[in-house]
Amino acid sequence: MNRRLAELRLPDIDSIAPVSASTMLSLLDDLARSVAQLPASKLVFLNGHGGNSSLLNVACRELRIDHGLATFLMHPIVPPDQGGPSSESELGMGVHGGYIETSLMLHPEPGLVDASVFSTNVPDSLAGNQHVGFGGSVTFGWASDDFGTDGHIGDPTGASADTGAAAFDASLANLAEALGEVADCQI
Repeated sequence: MNRRLAELRLPDIDSIAPVSASTMLSLLDDLARSVAQLPASKLVFLNGHGGNSSLLNVACRELRIDHGLATFLMHPIVPPDQGGPSSESELGMGVHGGYIETSLMLHPEPGLVDASVFSTNVPDSLAGNQHVGFGGSVTFGWASDDFGTDGHIGDPTGASADTGAAAFDASLANLAEALGEVADCQI
C-alpha cells in the first residue's frame, strides 16, 4: 500500500522524501509559528503537487485557528481532482502524469521525457460515475498505483512543449493575479 501522504521536494537531489501527514502538519505548524512572530499577517502556500492539496487545506484552517494568520493555498494549475481542467480524452481524470503535467515537463526539459512510453490510463471504472470521481461531489482516497503499476493516471499522448509553455505562462499570470487578491484580502 502506498502510504506517502505528503512529499517534500529536495533541491539538487533527483528524488523525493516522503513524509507522513502528521510530520508535514508539524513542519507547517512550526513554519506558521515563526511567521506569526514577524510583522506578517498572511501565509501563502504554493502547492505544485496535487496529492498534497487536501492536507494543505486542513493545514490552512488549523494554522488560521492556532496562529491567527490569514492562510491561503494556491496551485499553479488547479489539479483535476480539485476541480481543475483535464483534457477531453482524460474524462476529468488527468491527475498524475497526464496531458497537462507531461506538457509542463516537456516545456523546460523535453530531453528528460520519453514519449515512446506514453500510454493512456484513464480508469474505466470511474468514467461513468456521476458523483464518485476525481473532482466529483464524492471524493475518495487514492494512490497513484491504484489504477496501474506505472503510476500515471491520464493521457499524455498529445502532450507537447508548446502546450506546456502556454500552460506555464498562463499559470504565472494566474499566480500574479491571485497574489494581488491575496494581498488585498481582509480576513
